Amino acid sequence: MNGALIQDLALILVVAGISTVLFKRLKQPIVLGYIVAGFLVGPHFGYFPTIVNEANIDVWAELGIIFLMFSLGLEFSFKKLMNVGGSAAVTAMVIIVGMMTTGYFAGRLMGFPFISSLFLGGMLSMSSTTIIIKALTDLNLRHRKFAPQVLAVLIVEDLVAVILMVVLSSIAINKSVEGEQLLSSIFKLVFFLVLWFVVGVYLIPSFLRRQHRFFTNELLLVFSVGMCFLMVMASTYAGFSTALGAFVMGSILAGTSEAERIGKVVAPVKDLFGAVFFISVGMMVDPHIISTYTVPICILSVVVIVGMIVFGTFGMLITGQSLRIALESGFSLTQIGEFSFIIASLGQSLGVIDANIYPIIVSVSVITTFFTPYFIRMSDPFSRWMEKKVPARFMEFLSRYSMTASSNETEVHAIWKQVAKRSLWRVLLYSVILVTIIFLSSQYLYPFLISSMGNTWGQILAAALSLMVMVPCLLALCYPSMKKWEREKLQLSVSSNMPFFAMRLVRILIAFGFLLAFLLITSTHAVAVTVAMALFLFVAIYFSKSVNRHVRRIESQFMENLNERELRRSGKNNNLVSDMHLAYISVGYNCPFVGEKLSSSQIGKNLGVNVVSIQRGEQLIAIPTSSTRIFPGDTLGVIGTDEQIHSLLSIVEGSAEEASRTENVDLRFTSLRLSGTSPIIGRPIAELELRKRYSVMLVSVEHPDGTYETPSADTVLSEGDTVWLAGDKNKVKALI
Repeated sequence: MNGALIQDLALILVVAGISTVLFKRLKQPIVLGYIVAGFLVGPHFGYFPTIVNEANIDVWAELGIIFLMFSLGLEFSFKKLMNVGGSAAVTAMVIIVGMMTTGYFAGRLMGFPFISSLFLGGMLSMSSTTIIIKALTDLNLRHRKFAPQVLAVLIVEDLVAVILMVVLSSIAINKSVEGEQLLSSIFKLVFFLVLWFVVGVYLIPSFLRRQHRFFTNELLLVFSVGMCFLMVMASTYAGFSTALGAFVMGSILAGTSEAERIGKVVAPVKDLFGAVFFISVGMMVDPHIISTYTVPICILSVVVIVGMIVFGTFGMLITGQSLRIALESGFSLTQIGEFSFIIASLGQSLGVIDANIYPIIVSVSVITTFFTPYFIRMSDPFSRWMEKKVPARFMEFLSRYSMTASSNETEVHAIWKQVAKRSLWRVLLYSVILVTIIFLSSQYLYPFLISSMGNTWGQILAAALSLMVMVPCLLALCYPSMKKWEREKLQLSVSSNMPFFAMRLVRILIAFGFLLAFLLITSTHAVAVTVAMALFLFVAIYFSKSVNRHVRRIESQFMENLNERELRRSGKNNNLVSDMHLAYISVGYNCPFVGEKLSSSQIGKNLGVNVVSIQRGEQLIAIPTSSTRIFPGDTLGVIGTDEQIHSLLSIVEGSAEEASRTENVDLRFTSLRLSGTSPIIGRPIAELELRKRYSVMLVSVEHPDGTYETPSADTVLSEGDTVWLAGDKNKVKALI
């Protein structure tokens, strides 16, 4: 075993433990403790033992990024990303364009050449996903309303960063943007995301559902981490970041019924490697660099903080968010991170940026990271202050604009929008599948069969096998993407069937284009055109109905897997008789009957549902008795109608946002001797309202003779008594 690695880990983890305890006692964010610990054990601080091999720490830090992004994906499924995707995309583009422009002009003003200033703008436009995740988690704000918006913006930024690096490379090498290279990069990114989304959603939830009874926490941890690393390898092989691959796999697993368990078993691993990542950030702090480039570092730090707040807030406002959410989002984005280093490294490898930029950017990143938790914490009081100071007319305008942006559409417009979205997704999904089939066939199947069976028979067999796989996807492209009732309603709003015919014709032409492309790649042009037309007509006429049923079954399975977590939660995929469903609901910490017996909760009496099982960790309580208690984290198996289950969901799961607002309490147990002037002497304890007024509990009363009394509501306190109190340290001080 590598002794240096163990020595380095022992050093950084012990120092980090001591540092974070100190910061916790000072009520400061833990991430700052990690950064300080990294500085202390780093190579730039000579008064403390230093790590031996930085390369080993870099590997562990990379694992930290992977697990942090994987955990983010577990809480941020593709479906949730799509729900906030429009707003996030607009906000991300406003930030990127605004910060790139600001960063470019800042670079020019500081004397950097054109290309260095352009790269500098790219570095300043990317907030750090991992740092913000950690800060929001430490501050217990992950469930606040603005948090999903911020995380969606960060994900979009990470995707745009891949394209941005291609653009910057093209400008650096060719002095212009190569359109073909840019389109190729965008296509490659979309292809990667959609392909793994389709494959993952179709296969993984089905596997987990069938093998559910065998998955202990240990096996679930091994399986989920293995799948995460597999996707990281695929992402790296395709030319993308490890963080993107980890997020994609987390998002796929987020839709499964095991998502909560996976999140719990992965959490300790994420915390360990995540700590190493933040320590590695602190290790990059170089006081010599900061003192040498103090002015540019301070200027760029101010540019990042002010620019991110302004552009982030503006981006959120134009997408219809309220002023408070917009400000909270803007204040959360006030730092740069790992993608800034990647862009800086790219510029250095191409030899096109000033040598001083990289150490300056590292210093700016550390400084802005250090202040990020404070700005996030400052966002709420600042937004409240702004709401009071902003003119009433402007607030009314924002309110009307927000209501207009989120207003309900007419039924017909909503149906058209839904049909168009469904058509687009169908074309996109099946196009990616068909491109994959054509690529695999031309690159692997054709060469293998031709070498094994000869040119003629090899081509015929390869074409036949490929077409057999392609036919269901081709026909799925041709089928209408609207339901019967949707078409009936839409026909009332149009004067002819031309829109429906046009939509169908476009899909048929796309399907024909794929078939023709396949045959052109694998055959001569004349044969390709003839065979394509013949096959298309033959399949469309004779096999469409049978293949249609097969395709519908595949699509149904895909949609069930995609919505498995929600369907399991509501019971809609588990119909028993008539309108009765079996649903599985997780008990939240704010559930009103946590800790009570089933008989005391009166779930059946008040809501009409029956609790048939309780899953508690690996223990399954089948048909629980009336004396069985309910605890946070339990999964209740309940039977009821749609209305009954819907009513139960809001009660049992509790309000996550309210839970996130709870304050950190320093609970103390202390005593107080009552003097003759004490105002609580001679009064019954019930009249004092200690719990209501001070959130303090009177635990025991010690009389002057040394005897103790457990107080009741009628107990009267006397001079010389010593009262023992339990409660928050600050509240006890106020009472004293």
